[in-house]
Amino acid sequence: MAAESLRLTTTIFTTIDPQRAIGYLQVSCACARFNVSDRCKPNYGACQDGKRSVPIELLDVAGLVPGAHEGKGLGNKFLDDLRHADALVHVVDVSGTTDAEGKVTRGYDPSQDIVWLRSEIVRWIQGNLMQKWGSIKRRHVAIKSTAVDTLQTQFSGYGSTSTVVARCLDHLGLKEPLEHWSDETIQSVVNAFTDEKFPTVIALNKIDHPDADKNISKIAKQQDPKTIVLASAISEVFLRKLAKQGFIKYNEGDEFVDTKQDLIDMGDPDGGGLKDLDEKLTTRIENLRDMVLFRFGSTGVVQVLSRAAELLGLVPVFPVRNVNTFASGTAGSNVVFRDCVLVKK
Repeated sequence: MAAESLRLTTTIFTTIDPQRAIGYLQVSCACARFNVSDRCKPNYGACQDGKRSVPIELLDVAGLVPGAHEGKGLGNKFLDDLRHADALVHVVDVSGTTDAEGKVTRGYDPSQDIVWLRSEIVRWIQGNLMQKWGSIKRRHVAIKSTAVDTLQTQFSGYGSTSTVVARCLDHLGLKEPLEHWSDETIQSVVNAFTDEKFPTVIALNKIDHPDADKNISKIAKQQDPKTIVLASAISEVFLRKLAKQGFIKYNEGDEFVDTKQDLIDMGDPDGGGLKDLDEKLTTRIENLRDMVLFRFGSTGVVQVLSRAAELLGLVPVFPVRNVNTFASGTAGSNVVFRDCVLVKK
């Protein structure tokens, strides 16, 4: 997805139609383990020094406002787009400079966004279920169905499976027959299904803003730490741009960034062939190091996909044609580990 093809503003509902793109999950490549990195040529993505970039399809959907489950804003469209996702990434403006409706402000509490977004998803699913609950119960009793089969019929439109539904019910430990479920029980089932079907990474963006610290502390106390990633997207964009232009040496997701002078100080008389920085750029890089990289360990952008993979329980598998040579290309080729597939544990 080309950056120039997208509108990037703080205007509410800038994204109307879902935007598809490819992101890259970074994993350790098998080539490094077996010392064959020089022969590793991925069919998709890339491999650099044993660090494999595995392509992942991303879908940027329209923003949500409170009341979306009732059709407010682009709510129904947004929620319908979620059905195709394996995991969600909720990008939260942790600086508090954007309110619930996408308007620029100051002092907004971003923890509210996390609460009402999940609430909208739950109420959307529950509303769809309750509209037909009478008919669902009658059919369930008439055909002597199991709770898993009945719910799977209703949840299949969200990309669910019988295994997902079974895990939800096992987690709740329900003994009561489905036809006798109360509204509270149905809500508990929908909550469990939402957690199971839509694991969510909370990407707290703009961590370098002066107002971010207090909001990060509050959210960290309210949410599961395993779901939170601290990020500065603008810092990552800035570093990638400078690296592409030849001003710095930077590997995506790393804690360190090297300038020409840094490399010279480390013994490289040519400074890695990098360009000289003017005073303004040098100052910006130093500030970024202090406020983001050294403090938080990275810009967090690459870590968002890594955290999503962790929540989904995904592990990389490298199919090969020959288990002795690790060849995976055409017959006679010595290229190794051409493919990498992500599978659940």
